[in-house]
Amino acid sequence: MTKEYWLDRWKRCEIGFHQDQFNPYLMKYWSRLQIPDNSSVFVPLCGKSRDMIWLQNRGHSVLGVEFSRLAVAAFFQENSVTPSQQTSQRFEHYASGGIEILLGDFFDLHKTHLENVRAVYDRASLVALPPDTRKRYAVHMMHILPPATPILLVGFDYPQSEMQGPPYAVSMEEIDILYRDRAEINLIGQINVLEENPRFKQLGLSRLQENIVLLTTRL
Repeated sequence: MTKEYWLDRWKRCEIGFHQDQFNPYLMKYWSRLQIPDNSSVFVPLCGKSRDMIWLQNRGHSVLGVEFSRLAVAAFFQENSVTPSQQTSQRFEHYASGGIEILLGDFFDLHKTHLENVRAVYDRASLVALPPDTRKRYAVHMMHILPPATPILLVGFDYPQSEMQGPPYAVSMEEIDILYRDRAEINLIGQINVLEENPRFKQLGLSRLQENIVLLTTRL
């Protein structure tokens, strides 16, 4: 899985992972993070997610990172705003109305980029990555986040042998392995969603569930 794969998906507008509506799990479970409404929230691999608008409406400032220029442009265009632009050493910065998106590579982020972040929303990041990259992603995330930062993680789980992915299957067992050394892990929701996703059923999946996990980085 390469950057070129995802850039090509955006170029061909093959973005079935994008949701036009606010994510229901975000709306239902966000309060479990118990952070003030004026806190800064980090959204990794944010694409053009409308969930950033929901977070903004809650009073949060939002920091996203995304390496598709098309995705960043589409976010601001579809929300009818013209962002300010500036360039740093590794990122192009696009900002408007309390939402800033860094155009560049997640793995180029440093602690200084996230020093004001108080929470993370990960809906489609971890499940977009193949196994070897997921491990690197989790290690880097834990390294750059401030201590005691809560993460709302929404992930898919299904028999990986039945579909190639992405989205990839990420079991609770894998989440435990990836994060247990640096974070407290709590499964706060588990929903069987195969019947609501006929596209995956047609692809041959026998089981599909979404796990909603609250992670909290340790002090």
